[in-house]
Amino acid sequence: VQASRETRQDVELAGGAVLRGTVRASGGRPVEEARVTLLDAAGNVVDTLTTGADGTFRFVDLSSGEYTVIAAGYPPVATVLQVAGGGRTERDLQLGHED
Repeated sequence: VQASRETRQDVELAGGAVLRGTVRASGGRPVEEARVTLLDAAGNVVDTLTTGADGTFRFVDLSSGEYTVIAAGYPPVATVLQVAGGGRTERDLQLGHED
């Protein structure tokens, strides 16, 4: 992903849904301390967190709807995701940073 590019993927979530994933560098290495922000369909910030040493993030107890996930720490990446109701969705995000 180039610094000037943004990738989006829409997500529909049912109440109580969990969205988790891993932020990775272009070579596949997990990225520690990447900032991950979750936006609702209107663009409002739902939550922001920082990945751990393993690059993982986890948003819990989400209401139904569409969300955008933005990972920053290098050139940012935004992904809009679809999540099945009440279930658990995993999505890895790849930042434009070399290992």
